[in-house]
Amino acid sequence: MTKRTKPFSAGSDAAYFLKAALTGLLVGGLATGFHSGLNSVIAYYAALRATLGTGLLPYAVSIGVSAVCVTAAFLLVRRVAPEAAGSGIQEIEGAMEDKRPLNWASVLVAKFFGGLLALGSGLVLGREGPTIHMGAMTAEALSRSHDISASDHKGLLAAGAAAGLAAAFNAPLAAILFIVEETRRQFPFGYRTYMAVIIASLLSAAVTEQLTHIGPPLLVEVSYVPVWSFLLLGLLGMLLGALGVLFNRALIGVMDLFQKIPSGLRWLPALAIGAATGGLLIAFPEATGGGEDLVPNLISAEFGILALLVLTLLRFSGVLFSYASGVPGGIFAPMLSIATCAGLAFGVAAIELLPLEDDFRSACAVAAMGGFFAASVRAPLVGVVLVMELTGAYALIMPVLVTCTTASLTAHHLGGRPIYEQLLERTLRLAGQPADTETEKTPVLLGTRDA
Repeated sequence: MTKRTKPFSAGSDAAYFLKAALTGLLVGGLATGFHSGLNSVIAYYAALRATLGTGLLPYAVSIGVSAVCVTAAFLLVRRVAPEAAGSGIQEIEGAMEDKRPLNWASVLVAKFFGGLLALGSGLVLGREGPTIHMGAMTAEALSRSHDISASDHKGLLAAGAAAGLAAAFNAPLAAILFIVEETRRQFPFGYRTYMAVIIASLLSAAVTEQLTHIGPPLLVEVSYVPVWSFLLLGLLGMLLGALGVLFNRALIGVMDLFQKIPSGLRWLPALAIGAATGGLLIAFPEATGGGEDLVPNLISAEFGILALLVLTLLRFSGVLFSYASGVPGGIFAPMLSIATCAGLAFGVAAIELLPLEDDFRSACAVAAMGGFFAASVRAPLVGVVLVMELTGAYALIMPVLVTCTTASLTAHHLGGRPIYEQLLERTLRLAGQPADTETEKTPVLLGTRDA
């Protein structure tokens, strides 16, 4: 007679899914608290600048405050949890390969407070990086309450990361697909682990939406675009594919450049970048911040081609130096804003040269978000779904798919590699560890590892 497992015994499906559910609930609450705290910091800083009037005083105060905050964030990360620098996605993937540490308590502290300091100072970084890493560390804390298998442990880490992404963008489906495409080398695909990711993502997004009452954060109104314009969107995808390859190589290059600075002086770039950001907050605020609020404003405004190209260049450079400074922050949101600027510039040019409606301009902006993401992260399906959930522009699913596909193909043929794969290899190289050279892996069918 077969012995039946108790419903909520340590190794049962129910107990594992309960942990995934608790992970989703906790991460949703933690991410909402982080976002609310960050909004308060940004609002307070903006109010302070507004009270200073005009002249040199606002510049002096803004430069000083941002420089101090970014330097403090760098020192906090360096002394408490060096692995908390950047987005943390590569750290999660490294942990799933058993090559990176999992100091959940110190990472939570450094990521939360370091993120408030760095992002609140105006750096061109996204809030999704800290929430993804904090989500995985929350799952790590819960996984230690009982002994679980290595496969279940990795699945729970992925569930926490997905919950963090779902809360950051209110995009649970994109978060689930991100695990499928981005962590395909590390994620132990199976019924239990896959369902855990779905449960955690769903509950995290539900908690965030319930607490904030926010729908699609980058809502865009766009109607149908003509099918013949898909050729233009394919061309846009090719340009974004090249831009994505350039972005990845430039990011690694700037990080390696900063790595050559003597260890005792590595706070100087953080100080300088913070100071420069503080100046831009007064002179050109559109070039600062993660870009979550900037994207809808850009689409509704009437910027010219030159202004859009200048903004593309400033934000492109800003995220490179902000990320390389060694503070917590993600690149998803800045990438979306860079793509929006570039896509709008392409759309404005197309409207001036061809018989197209003004809606095509907005369509290019939406499609470019997915295309640039697909070219850099090399997760085209995530790019499509993420943009749909962020903008609510479901009528553009085919145009976005065209741009994402051509961008990803172009990046591949130009020799580009996924950005987080490169970041993980760099992290392991600096730690003196060998990197996994397997770059392509198709997920196994659900259930085959649990059979």
